[in-house]
Formats: sequence, structure tokens, C-alpha cells
Amino acid sequence: MMKCHSKLLFSLLLLLLLNGSLSAVQLLIPMDTDGQKEHLKAYGIAYFALERGVEIEWLLNYRGGSFLIPFDETLKLECRIRNVSYEVIGDADAQAIRNEISSPAVNQSIVKLETAPKIAVYSPKSKLPWDDAVTMVLTYAEIPYDVVYDKEVLNDLLPKYDWLHLHHEDFTGQYGRFYAAFRNAPWYIEQKREQEALAAELGFSKVSELKSAVAEKIRAYTIGGGFLFAMCSATDSYEIALAALEVDICEPMFDGDPAEPNYQNKLNFHRCNAFENFRLIQNPTVYEFSDIDVTQNRKISEERDYFSLFEFSAKWDIVPTMLTQNHVRIVKGFMGQTTAFRKDLIKSDVLILGEFKALGEARYIHGELGMGTWTYYGGHDPEDYQHRVGDPKTELELYPNSPGYRLILNNILFPAAKKKNQKT
Repeated sequence: MMKCHSKLLFSLLLLLLLNGSLSAVQLLIPMDTDGQKEHLKAYGIAYFALERGVEIEWLLNYRGGSFLIPFDETLKLECRIRNVSYEVIGDADAQAIRNEISSPAVNQSIVKLETAPKIAVYSPKSKLPWDDAVTMVLTYAEIPYDVVYDKEVLNDLLPKYDWLHLHHEDFTGQYGRFYAAFRNAPWYIEQKREQEALAAELGFSKVSELKSAVAEKIRAYTIGGGFLFAMCSATDSYEIALAALEVDICEPMFDGDPAEPNYQNKLNFHRCNAFENFRLIQNPTVYEFSDIDVTQNRKISEERDYFSLFEFSAKWDIVPTMLTQNHVRIVKGFMGQTTAFRKDLIKSDVLILGEFKALGEARYIHGELGMGTWTYYGGHDPEDYQHRVGDPKTELELYPNSPGYRLILNNILFPAAKKKNQKT
């Protein structure tokens, strides 16, 4: 009887130990070069966990910015389905990692990710003759997003979203400055017709006036706490629209009447997020908006075109550390209508996250506006060096570990971080 009681007690203790060990298991998703097969899809796993109400620890600068997630069989299965590398570790090992990160001797820290940010992409509904890197990587990583455009913006739907990406839009009303090369192309003619019809429908006499109103709404969204992200020509054309509020900078081929005299001196740089003292390109046949962008004056070969990411203090500069997480610190360059930004035109309070120092170029910049933030990333497609109108889209299955695309996805998770961690 005593022997039977002892066996039962032993079995109960073993069961308790097993249950305790199971509850203490963690899922580590490494993000270093050797540990991860699918860097881009790993962000999708993190987003999937957040959607399920699971809190994540983002291990900044630890193995390339790894994720530590409470073990879940569904998450483990999802990693296998998406071919994302993972490690199952015990709670003691997880605590050892936390202790290592907390040491003052290492430039690492931990940020809690709590909720899945609601994402919007500002983009026309019609098909355009180019592809957008953000929508491609969101689709590849299986992160959901909504498409919004001028109607939704003017109807004040932006506050529904935590994060807004500006597609390759021209906020100046000059149709991307494609006039010289593509004014007879069917897609250009149709785009101009659609834009003019939409402006009239929404009560504006010109497309430039509509885009100016949209830019103002986006600015208000950011001030109110929104996270704004833009790439390529959306960066400088948006800034120009902010500076040129109520100033007609469009020539007759764009809006039917001449630009107003001396418009350069009427720009208000105080309204801009990032740039000041820039000069607009006044010849409408030039495929460039202003001297903010460096594309036309660059003298560098593709083989030598790289930019470096700054390394920030992970324990104190939480936001820039989050935004620069990567498995490399040197990222290959890529061009666009707006490739990179002249550093001498960037405002002094703007944070430069990535640069080509020898050329005086900033590639990746960030700042605050009111209660929100904005981030600009130069170039069109991180894995297509010189993407041209009509070129086929990039197949991200061929670039699952792209450092350039990782920078985009860092911005996607940025709004999920606990507010108290977001100090710069």
C-alpha cells in the first residue's frame, strides 16, 4: 500500500514537472545571418503572433534583432509552413538571454511588442506601370493592409490606422514629372484623366489643389499620433506640397495655367518635416522635382553603391535602434526617381539612420511631428538597382533575406512597441 502511494506521488510530481516545463518553453526566432532562412517572412510570424494577442519580446541587436515569443504549437506550425527558422528553448535559457542583454557591457535591449498595428497604404486603385516595394513585402510576409486613397483621406478615415505608407505618389500635381518621356503613353493619359475626374468629383478645380488638401490631412494624421512611412518620390514630393501650400508651382501642361511668378521664394520650409532651403526644378520637362534628391548628379557604379546603417545606443535610443535592426550594417544601394537626400538640405533635428557618407547622401531618415513620427527611405526597390517603368516586379522568393527590405518591415512593427519604450 505504501509502495503504491509512493508511485502515485512520484507520478503526480513528474506530471507537475512536465507541465511546468511545457509552460516555460519559449520560441526564439533568430534574425542573424546564419540562423534565419526567411528574414522577411519572420516579420510576418511576429505580426501573426500579435494578431493572436501574444506579447513578443523584440531582442534589439541580439542575433540581428531576434524575436522571443511564448511557445505556441500554432506558431510553431506556422513557422514550418512559412519556412521560418526557429529554436525551441526553455525558460531558463530565455532568462539567460534576457540577463545577457541587460548587461551594461552589451549594446542590446528588449522591447515589448503588444498589439498588431493596423496598416494602410495610400495608393490609387488602378494599376500603375510600376510596383511598390512596401506592398510587395507586406504581401510576401503575409501582413494584412488596407488600400486608401484621396476619398478615404479627405473623409478622415486615416485615424483608424496606426501606420500609413505613401505609395509612389506625386503630391505636387505634376503627374510624377513623366511629361517629357511618357505624355503620349496610354497609361499616362489615363492616369491624368482619372486624377482630374477625381479632383472634380471631390470639389477641386485642379489635381494640385486636391493633392495639397490630402497632404494637409496626412500631416494632421501624423501630428495626431500616426506613424508615417514614405519611399522614393513620395518623400520629396510630399515635402514640396507642404512647403507650397496655396502656391501654384505647376506649369500649363499639368494644370492648364502657368505657375505663379517667383514661386520659389514663396515656399514655407517651416512646414516641412525633413528638408529646408531646397530649390525646385522649374523646367517641367526634367524628370526631377527639386535638388533634395541626388539621382541626377551621382557618379557611382552599381558595384560600389552601398549605404551604412548607424549604430545607436540600444538601451537609450530605442526608436532608431528598432528601425535599423538588421543582420548586416552595410546595405547595397538602389536607385529611384528619388534615390537619396542631400544631407546639407536636411533639418538639424532630423535623425539620419543610414547614409553614404563619402557622397554626402542620406538614404534613411526619421523624425517626430507632434505626437507622431515619420520615416523616409530613398530609392524604389531594394532588390532592383534601377527599376524602370514597365520592368517586371521583383520576386521576393529570390530575396528572402534582403537587408534593404528588412528596413521596411522594421517600420511595420515599430507601432506595436510599448509607448514607454519609444524614446529617442
